Amino acid sequence: MSEITELPVEFLFTMHLELAAPVLMPSGPHGTRVFVTVLNGTVAGPKITGTVVPSSGADWVTVRADGYSQLDVRLLITTDDGAVVSMQYGGILDTGPDRRPRTAPVFQSSHERYLWLNNVQGVAIGTPGRNEVTYQVYALA
Repeated sequence: MSEITELPVEFLFTMHLELAAPVLMPSGPHGTRVFVTVLNGTVAGPKITGTVVPSSGADWVTVRADGYSQLDVRLLITTDDGAVVSMQYGGILDTGPDRRPRTAPVFQSSHERYLWLNNVQGVAIGTPGRNEVTYQVYALA
C-alpha cells in the first residue's frame, strides 16, 4: 500500500457568510460555547451557485481549554435553479494570527441535479472577517 502524500480535490464553490453578533455561554461543562447565527450568504462556483437561506443556520462553537475552537455548523442553500441543499460541517478554528477555519462539509439534496452531492466529502478553508467568513469549498476526488 502506498502512502498518499497529496489529496486530489475539485473546486466546488466560494461561500461568503454574514454572521450575527455571537452569544456567549462562558465556562460550560465542555468549555466556552459561542453561538453565531448565519444571517445570509452567497455561494458561487462552477458546481453550485445560489444563496444561503436567511437565518437558516448557525455555528455552535466550543472554545477548548487549549484556545482552539471546534466548529459545528448547519445551513441551507437555495441554488439559482431552485434546489435546496443542506450543508453541515465540523472543523477547527486555529489560534494563530489568521484564525483560519478548516472544515469538512457534507451535503444533502433530493433535487435530481444535485444528488451527486449526497456522496461528496468536502474540505474547506475559511478566511474570517468582522462578522463574516468566506470559505473556498472543495470535494475530495
